[in-house]
Amino acid sequence: MNPEIQGRVFPPAPPYLVGREKVREFARAVFATNPISFDPDAARAAGHSDVVAPPTFAVVVQEATLAQLLADPDAGIDFTRVVHGDQKFSYARPIVAGDELTATLTVAGVKTLGGHSMVTAESRVVDAEGAHVVTATSTLVVRGDE
Repeated sequence: MNPEIQGRVFPPAPPYLVGREKVREFARAVFATNPISFDPDAARAAGHSDVVAPPTFAVVVQEATLAQLLADPDAGIDFTRVVHGDQKFSYARPIVAGDELTATLTVAGVKTLGGHSMVTAESRVVDAEGAHVVTATSTLVVRGDE
């Protein structure tokens, strides 16, 4: 793992259009039960324009940015040795169906601990107007040589 990638900002990933059925599918997959994730009328009654994605849905958008990092030969990350260490979300507003979201990844930190490396990647997600929606922060552990 190359520690010199700390601070690197990757180009924005292609925009992701949030679909109503994708929100519903994700909600079912994570056993979400709030009607605002399934029923547009319930979502509108709660003040939203359409169904609301569960908070962890942001990983769907973040995935494209993490793929950039993992594919970058300068990063020196062997994906076969990667374990997901931590995940956090910092929301400005919920994700709703109809949002067109673009994510940009910054390598926030690289550490070496006991022969293993840890990389913290922050994916800042904005809507079509450029307003911040959520920052998804992942910490990946790259296991050292055996």
